[in-house]
Amino acid sequence: PGSDTRTNASINGEYAVVKNMTSTTRSLTGWTIRDAAAHVYKFGTFSLGGGKTVTLYTGKGTNTTARRYWGQSNYVWNNDKDTASLRNAAGSLVHSCVYNSTASDYKNC
Repeated sequence: PGSDTRTNASINGEYAVVKNMTSTTRSLTGWTIRDAAAHVYKFGTFSLGGGKTVTLYTGKGTNTTARRYWGQSNYVWNNDKDTASLRNAAGSLVHSCVYNSTASDYKNC
């Protein structure tokens, strides 16, 4: 939520966090995150350590082990409601998160 100024900083105010809930490093190569409108981010060669998180920012930036950037020039996630779906490289749904709120807080699921 907030002002949509279309600056890269504002676009990077949108993000999704993926946490590896296991104690083992997992390859996310070829995995995707998509919203309800079918905007799709595909992980390139990437592994996520056990217990670690990676934050996927909507805008542009330099990828690191903890931060990935979608490279979008427009917003992806709706402020009021949307669905985030995480799929493995075979396309199988691993996890999804639905939010439907106009509240200014974030959603954990």
